Amino acid sequence: MEIRVLRYFLEIAREGNMTRAAETIHVSQPTLSKQMKDLERELGKKLFIRKSTSLSLTDEGMLLRKRAEDILDMVDKTTDEFKALNEISGGEVHIGCAESHQIKYLAQAIRSFKKKYPLFRYHLTSGNTEQVTERLDRGLIDFAVIVEPPNLSRYNYLELPETDRWGLIMKTDDPLARRERICFEDLAGLDLICSEQGMKFDITRWCGEKADTLNLTGTLNLAYNGSVFVKEGLGYMLTFDKIINTGFDSGLCFRPLEPALETKMYVIWKKYQVFTPIAELLLQELKEQLSGRAGG
Repeated sequence: MEIRVLRYFLEIAREGNMTRAAETIHVSQPTLSKQMKDLERELGKKLFIRKSTSLSLTDEGMLLRKRAEDILDMVDKTTDEFKALNEISGGEVHIGCAESHQIKYLAQAIRSFKKKYPLFRYHLTSGNTEQVTERLDRGLIDFAVIVEPPNLSRYNYLELPETDRWGLIMKTDDPLARRERICFEDLAGLDLICSEQGMKFDITRWCGEKADTLNLTGTLNLAYNGSVFVKEGLGYMLTFDKIINTGFDSGLCFRPLEPALETKMYVIWKKYQVFTPIAELLLQELKEQLSGRAGG
């Protein structure tokens, strides 16, 4: 299975049309069609449902599309890494981030870093801890920023200096908005929105087995999307402070949980990982920046 053929396959999947894909990648339509038939023969599976003016993917084709995207991401990242070996003035680093106001420390380190290496480029991917560590394990990113203690047998880490405080996001005209803090009893009967990770690890840490009695009506990965649902009257969101706009004109407010529930954040990377020169330099910058914060 050739990388070039996988790129052709993805272009056909995007276009939904063999002729348009052939024009985009500057290959004749008969040649492209033959290569796809050869690919189907190699895999022993039909990849396309062919119609008179278009085509779509079979279930096997959908699986190959996902795998091909992952493979080509890795190929492109590896190519960039080797290009960067002789280019210390710049290069690229891929970082997966959980949501937190503490991402500001990463941003501050990168701001300082770019003054020294102006050609440096960064790529951020957002997701929960499971999603970003999966990408880290597969080599698709260099660092992950997560909100639960790292597995010390697999990762090295830096600890960010602050904590994230948990609370409830609600509409400002909600009766609970009159409270200064939210206790467990206040949550009884409410339609709650929370990340699966947060409910499993943090909320359970806060209220123990009583978490099973809460009405979790929806889960999410990105808090912004959850805030839209809260605005539309779909419930209340359990999340960190300072990642959703709860300003005067936002229509939303945040009330902290009582007793206080806080979560720490970590920058992690794989043990024995071989970094590109620019990624190694960024790691040193992060260490210096965070060491300075801890000392201050």
